[in-house]
Formats: sequence, structure tokens, C-alpha cells
Amino acid sequence: MPQQGRAELQAEAEERLRRYADRYRAHAVFELFDAYSDDDDIVVRGTRCDERGTRCNERDTRCEVRCTRIPCLRQQQQGSEFLCLADFVGKQDKIGVFATTVDHGFETDFDGDPYERMMMQLIADRLAEATAERLHEEVRKRYWGYAPDEQLSFSEMQQERWQGIRPAVGYPSLPDTSLNFVIDQLLNLHQIGIRLTESGAMKPHASVSGLMLAHPEARYFSIGKIGEDQLADYARRRGVPVELMRKFLGGNL
Repeated sequence: MPQQGRAELQAEAEERLRRYADRYRAHAVFELFDAYSDDDDIVVRGTRCDERGTRCNERDTRCEVRCTRIPCLRQQQQGSEFLCLADFVGKQDKIGVFATTVDHGFETDFDGDPYERMMMQLIADRLAEATAERLHEEVRKRYWGYAPDEQLSFSEMQQERWQGIRPAVGYPSLPDTSLNFVIDQLLNLHQIGIRLTESGAMKPHASVSGLMLAHPEARYFSIGKIGEDQLADYARRRGVPVELMRKFLGGNL
């Protein structure tokens, strides 16, 4: 799009933001959990789970509070670094789990005007992403507080110069949208108005969910293609039939 066209589109979006500032809201929920890595799983611990520091899972009778496992995929293609998100979680660590969304009206109140509906959906998508970014900043500096003195310029924010990563469900390092069911168990997404479809997609569409990892070497990557062996192993760890998981991970097979 030419520079002039982008400037006009931005001006239109900013005008609508001012016009509807008192009518619509963005929403967010997050929680910090004690967690540790177990092979390619991230295990979210209960408050008194596994106090002896031994291996546990959600069925372990030693646990007074149930654990929640977040299975992750590992790069499998030759030439990759064979990374997995669980690599960036230690044996005694924390993770953040979050979701952001917007009021349903963004998607339903403008059906009579195709252009206005497109504009408001565009704005809603950007608001959900911006809310996730602001939430992540607050978590880093205040709630988790692992980077309390962080002072980044707008340019540095755009380049994601902060410590840690915020991988979102459905994105290249966390491609399985059905993980939203696990996140829902941890956060109760309904409290901010998110409902899940049978495939784990979020409604409103302008919603973001995912994890926050603080490891200083954590970085984004793409899982890429995986083989039948990892598909079967991942389905076992997710506790769902292989053929169902095949539908969730079709783009990675």
C-alpha cells in the first residue's frame, strides 16, 4: 500500500478509536504459575504439588493439588536447531499464562456496513495484540518483576528487545489451537468473554492467548514439519486420539 494510503487508513482508524473510546473495551486475564520442564512438557504445578521435587504428572497420587501439563512440539526437520518451548523452562521456574480479547460488539455491531465492519475488525485485532503487549510489559516489570528496570523506547518495543518471549497459541512455535482448552482450564477464559469452538478457536476472533517465558535465551522459532512419530507422541501427551490431533496439526504434517 502506498504511504499516502497507509496514512489515510491510520487516520481513519484513530478517528474511530476516539469515537468509540467510551463504548468498547479490551480485556485481559493472566496468571503466574510455578512450573518446570519435563522432557517436552511444561508442567504447571499446584501450590503444594510435588514438594519433594520429584517427577509428577496430573495423575500422580503424591500431588495434593493437580498439575497441568502443557505439551510442546519440538523442531524435527534437518537443519533446524531442534528447539522446543520447554527448553526455556527450568526445573524450578515460573511461567505466565494469558489471554486478551475485545468486546463482542466489535464483531456484531457493524454488520450493516461492510467497510465499517472491516475497519472495526482490523481495529479489534490490533487492540487485542496491543493489550497483550502492554500486559506483557506490566508482567515483566511489575507482577513477575524479572525486569523491573526495563526502559525501552518505542522502536525497541517494536523490535521486541525485552527479555523473554510471549508465544501465542496458533503461532509457529505453538501451532496447536486445541491448547486453548488447557489455557481455559487454567484461566477460565469465559471471565473475559472468550468462548472456544470445537477446534479450540477463540471467539471473538480478535483474541490472543499464550504463554510468557522469562528465560534470557528464549526466542521465537517455527516448529515446521513434524513426522508421524512426533504426532503420535504429542497426541499421547495431549491425551487425544492421533487422528483428532492430525486435524489440529495438519499444517505441520
